[in-house]
Amino acid sequence: MRILRAATITATVTALAAVASGCGGGTSPGGGSDDAPGTLTYWASNQGPNVEADKKILGPELKKFERRTGIKVRLEVVPWPELLNRILTATTSGQGPDVLNIGNTWSASLQATGALLPWDKKNFDAIGGRGRFLAPALDATGAAGKDPAAVPLYSLAYALYYNKQMFKDAGISEPPATWDELVADGKRIAKGGKWGLGAEGGQLTNNIHQAFVLGKQHGADFFDGSGKPAFTSDGAVAAVKQYIDFMAKDKIIAPGNAEYGQNQSLRDFATGRTAMVLWQAAATTFAADGMKPDEWGVAPVPVPSGTPGTGRQTNSMLAGINIAVFKNTHNLHGAREFVKFMTSDAEQRLLNKTYGSIPPVTAAQRDPAFDRQDTRVLRDTLTRSATPLPQVAEESQFETSVGTAIKDLFADAAAGHPVTTASVTARLAKAEQQMAQ
Repeated sequence: MRILRAATITATVTALAAVASGCGGGTSPGGGSDDAPGTLTYWASNQGPNVEADKKILGPELKKFERRTGIKVRLEVVPWPELLNRILTATTSGQGPDVLNIGNTWSASLQATGALLPWDKKNFDAIGGRGRFLAPALDATGAAGKDPAAVPLYSLAYALYYNKQMFKDAGISEPPATWDELVADGKRIAKGGKWGLGAEGGQLTNNIHQAFVLGKQHGADFFDGSGKPAFTSDGAVAAVKQYIDFMAKDKIIAPGNAEYGQNQSLRDFATGRTAMVLWQAAATTFAADGMKPDEWGVAPVPVPSGTPGTGRQTNSMLAGINIAVFKNTHNLHGAREFVKFMTSDAEQRLLNKTYGSIPPVTAAQRDPAFDRQDTRVLRDTLTRSATPLPQVAEESQFETSVGTAIKDLFADAAAGHPVTTASVTARLAKAEQQMAQ
């Protein structure tokens, strides 16, 4: 899960594209000089409970790679609140790593800078071929019609996690399959200091993910066919209002959730304060908060009616982490070898099993670890009913502008101010104006 600062909107890809050729510290105009074959620098995203946990997980694997290839990897785990700004700064300063993790929703934005190595047939062949990867995961690697800017590394999707005891206490026998059922269940639970649904109202990316899925269910994409923002379309407005209404109208989300942005809703869930959360691969976080696996259940995210994957029944954005190479790396051969290692069947099984994500490498999914109840729901969602966020150059600004609009609407709801179709439209119109600046 990613948390972005509002300042990211100021770093536009248009300004970066003109200077991206200086990234990675290389000088070869063709990209990749192989001047430093013995070393690599790797910026890893924070996937575990904290940065130190990631170092412990990745450290032995990097040593394994060094023993096999003789290439030493200097690791830096970058927290999510810093990662996008660090990458954007690297494209202008020339002080970037050789290999890095990116959120898959940023693929087209970073692709537009020209900073990343394109994964053409030659580069894919060097890591075993494009056909090894799950097709939906490849859809989130850059703009359509262009060579991907990155390679899928960890795949994720949203699921509905529910507290079994809280459901039992409320007399609810099974998890909701539709939004009407979720609201009804939430209202049965929301009493005596307990709440039906948790949210991270202050986390811009989570706001975008939920609104995007609801938008797809309302027939909206937030961008029109030409790639221009369409934030005030009827479907987009209805989607955002539906999400805010879980707090403002339905009263199943606690008002305090408007300020959540650091996974507090997961702690509320683990401590029995909130009965449901919409999240990506939450099992390891629940365990860290002292929750036993048999105390929670998992189900597909609800849809308006029927089942996920039918018609417009998208029920998750296609989430995940991609691995990319700065085009002007001093060690192009080593960088490709490292990507090959990280996406090998064995490493995919090990790392995705550890992090609770799903391997985007098809062969690795055969491991029994990805056929547990929770991972099976995530896996099936990825292959049947998840849709990538718009692969447009302005995607990172979209996350910030619309994510902030939703954050402000949650603040209105928490303060008891009415949230109407008109007020939602006004907030989204402001976000559209910001995108145009």
